[in-house]
Amino acid sequence: MKLLDGKNTLVTGASKGIGKAIALKFAEHGANIAFTYLSSVEKGEALEKELQAKGVKAKGYRSDASDFQAAEQLINEVVSDFGSLDILVNNAGITKDNLLLRINEEDWDSVINVNLKSCFNTVKAVTKTMMKQRAGSIINMTSVVGLKGNAGQTNYAASKAGIIGFTKSVALELGSRGIRSNAIAPGFIETEMTEALDEKTVQSWRDAIPLKRGGSTEDVADACVFLGSDMSSYITGQVIQVDGGMLT
Repeated sequence: MKLLDGKNTLVTGASKGIGKAIALKFAEHGANIAFTYLSSVEKGEALEKELQAKGVKAKGYRSDASDFQAAEQLINEVVSDFGSLDILVNNAGITKDNLLLRINEEDWDSVINVNLKSCFNTVKAVTKTMMKQRAGSIINMTSVVGLKGNAGQTNYAASKAGIIGFTKSVALELGSRGIRSNAIAPGFIETEMTEALDEKTVQSWRDAIPLKRGGSTEDVADACVFLGSDMSSYITGQVIQVDGGMLT
């Protein structure tokens, strides 16, 4: 059963990791996929072909969602190319970790802009389209760090906590127009980045999780499929933790 058949979806930051898994999973469920990448041009071009091979319409856009005008142009191009936009997944994000005493203004600003401001930019740009449709699902990627904080990640935690407040406010503002707004908070997800870490350290993290394993990118993608589909038609303003019970 294809839960997203014919739905036009935009996924930001989809050239690798969680974003790529979301794009591929959505395509498997019949969604047409627009996606963005910034620095990973070759990976972006390869993903476009991989998605098209699944029999859906797919197009990659090299775009910086943290740039207000670029985000507006992106949404206009996607709506023009695809005819509508049913699902927006704000996944683009970066980390620039450091202790508060050592963090500089540039590293604070860049994380807030890429992680938090990009959500404002794309959601603001897509609002008119979704209001005309009287339908739409907005999915913003936050983190368990946004719920509990983390030493050495004041900038990242602030950006991800901000996404939660933003998501809930959008749900309140746009619910009457049939637009839903939810967030997903991944916990310890095993990606290309974690493969480079010391195995003993990674195993100690797994042992501290009630389900005794790290999450996969597919675990996050499955939650996104649920929130994008009509199965969650009465769910808005929520944060779904995909964390194996880490914050229980």
